[in-house]
Amino acid sequence: MNLSRRKFLQNSTVILAGTTLLSNTAFARLNSAEMVGIQLYSVRDDMKKDPLGTLKQLAKIGYKHVEHANYIDRRFYGYSAVEFRKILNDLGLTMPCGHTVMGKNHWDAVKKDFADSWKYTVEDAAYMGQQYVISPSMDKSMCKTYDDLLGYLEVFNKCGDLCQKSGMKFGYHNHWVEFVEKLNGEKLFDIMMKNLDVSKVVMQLDIGNMYIGGAKALDVIGQYPGKFELIHVKDEIAVETKEKYESAILGKGIIPVKEVLGICRKIGGTKVFIIEQESYQGKAPLACLQEDLDIMKKWGY
Repeated sequence: MNLSRRKFLQNSTVILAGTTLLSNTAFARLNSAEMVGIQLYSVRDDMKKDPLGTLKQLAKIGYKHVEHANYIDRRFYGYSAVEFRKILNDLGLTMPCGHTVMGKNHWDAVKKDFADSWKYTVEDAAYMGQQYVISPSMDKSMCKTYDDLLGYLEVFNKCGDLCQKSGMKFGYHNHWVEFVEKLNGEKLFDIMMKNLDVSKVVMQLDIGNMYIGGAKALDVIGQYPGKFELIHVKDEIAVETKEKYESAILGKGIIPVKEVLGICRKIGGTKVFIIEQESYQGKAPLACLQEDLDIMKKWGY
């Protein structure tokens, strides 16, 4: 996921008791040893035009799990939680995780409690059968200083408590800045890893963003073994633009993706592998995602 998604991702009752309606089959699938899924931002334009048709195409390609990137006013891609869960169930899809930015508007610092809008976010995620509620970026207004960041991370931990009540975990998805920017001489990523309660808050490691930030998988995962339950699987190519890099079909870029996945599987504790491709080098997004899945299968995932 790149930083442009901050504009795309927006935050916003299905009662929490509704989660009991999830079938035993659904839970069994979500708790399987490993999952390979797709971040729906990879087909953002297709999902905007025809979400149902796009999901049908992804299921036809062979995907079994999806990660959402659009939850607005208690609706997933325009559908209520009840409607969207039925669509996924009918297509044989599950949604183990989803992205919604947790910002300042979701936390009442005076009451020291979450706003209803965020409580609904967690409730609807639980109803959908998610295992993880993930914030794909930070609210910069909440982490301008070292102490600000520590306070923000404490809110993350509190969200972990909230998610835990529904059998889920809260999570954060890194960009490259966490490996570049520092506060009090310490990288943001290290501050986060040291202050998050990993029993209830996870780091979704984006291996593309990590590489762009100058970090090496073996070093990062070796420093924090077993703490990356889910990752974003991504490759990158160098481009002559301001961004300098853009994502590409797995195995076609400069990241040793297969090797990184092996490290994640061996010492990272990774069980959920979410493919994300945001640029396509002139190809159709769905065609790229077909290749990505075929490559993952070839690699034994």
